[in-house]
Amino acid sequence: MSCVALPTAMPAQEQAWDRLAEGLEVSVWTPGDQCGHEVPSLFLVRVDPERYRFSTYHFSDEGLQAPIPIQDWRQRTGASIVFNAGLFLEDYSYLGLLLKDGRSLGSRRHPQWQGLFVAEPVKPGLRKARVLDLSVDGFATENPVYREAAQSLMLLDRTGHTRVRHTGKRAHQMVVAEDDVGRILLIRTADAVALWDLADCLRTGIAALQLAMAMDGGSSAELVIGADLAGGQAGAPGVRPWQPLVEGSGVSHSLLPAVIGVLPRAGIAGTQERRSAAGGR
Repeated sequence: MSCVALPTAMPAQEQAWDRLAEGLEVSVWTPGDQCGHEVPSLFLVRVDPERYRFSTYHFSDEGLQAPIPIQDWRQRTGASIVFNAGLFLEDYSYLGLLLKDGRSLGSRRHPQWQGLFVAEPVKPGLRKARVLDLSVDGFATENPVYREAAQSLMLLDRTGHTRVRHTGKRAHQMVVAEDDVGRILLIRTADAVALWDLADCLRTGIAALQLAMAMDGGSSAELVIGADLAGGQAGAPGVRPWQPLVEGSGVSHSLLPAVIGVLPRAGIAGTQERRSAAGGR
């Protein structure tokens, strides 16, 4: 992690957001004593699915011989933002269901994991992106109603119940969540944290959060923002506390077999507008 001054502790609802483009905002929240000083600063990206689409990628489907670092994934896909798609084994086999354009990328639905991020519905009237809780939400893999999907661990459900065990094991974490107006929150920790502590902190600290799933932990818990999206801010170290996310300057170079890209929807005006918004949509 590069040396960037992180903000002092404050409630999440008072956190200021930098608008990178219409429908895409970024911030850093430092919970501090609100979460018993057990949770480090959190990088937050808030995405409006009406303006941005999500696309899954797997190295073998892309014709690659081996996984590549997340920085290379962003350059290859041209996505505004890229984050890791979930958990995998040492041989880079993806764990859980992974769909692209409605077809499986060689993986099967995991029988125990109940978190499923879905995007790009095949029928009108459905939300363009969601976090599903498979313990209560149905999802047919034979005829999926969403083209893109990635399965992982359920972290928080709609009732506010924490769905992970209190093991005390600490690692960097990457979380995908949904808020009360249907925006997607991408959350990456600035340091190691126990999943249970993180879940409890998100539950009490971000009132708008409805559901959350943990994508992966450790060195593969990664999220990058394209320097072109950050504009002139990307070239000024320390200007923004989220600077480590820009082109992966503050992440490791782990090889990732699968990622999810965030890309502007065709025909949506205002995606390049940049201004600062304090807590606004």
